[in-house]
Amino acid sequence: MEIQENAALLLIDVQKGFEDEEFWGRRDNPAAEENITALLDRWQETGRPVVYIRHDSVVAGSPLRPGQPGNDFKELIEERRGKGTGPELLVTKTVNSGFYGEPDLDTWLRGAGIGQLVLAGIQTNMCNETTARMGGNLGYDVVYALDAMHTFDLTGPFGWTATAEELTRATAVSLHGGQFARVVTTAEVLAGAAAS
Repeated sequence: MEIQENAALLLIDVQKGFEDEEFWGRRDNPAAEENITALLDRWQETGRPVVYIRHDSVVAGSPLRPGQPGNDFKELIEERRGKGTGPELLVTKTVNSGFYGEPDLDTWLRGAGIGQLVLAGIQTNMCNETTARMGGNLGYDVVYALDAMHTFDLTGPFGWTATAEELTRATAVSLHGGQFARVVTTAEVLAGAAAS
């Protein structure tokens, strides 16, 4: 897999508030943070652009609300922000898609001549999937690092439930099968993004 020299790494909602198991429930993929770290380190080593996307929740009681400790990025992000040689951008949003935030992500990407996006972060089937779908619709080459993200068990209508693993699989099939994104592993991305 070829990762372009100016491919942007979009790190979506890697925030402390998602560590609140009482609020969110059971999660999948305990290796997500390790894989996110590996991607961020590679992007910073190679001078590729990194976009940090933060969810500023407007939902009462959400641990992701501004002013709450859970709104902050996890330490793996905070200790690395600003330490790479490539451009960085912080986007804040109140909805699922990273393309509906401030500043405008699409404008920044196009202004920098970026056509390929690598996505990682939280949650697989929520903000990550929404951002991937919109990126695909906008014409970006979206690479979805499935093992560099996680989600939570969920209850839907009619008493239906789905485990985090089931939701992850459904997201992967929908995005890849629907040609919104290429669903890959962190190892594949790292191999394609090696320093030249």
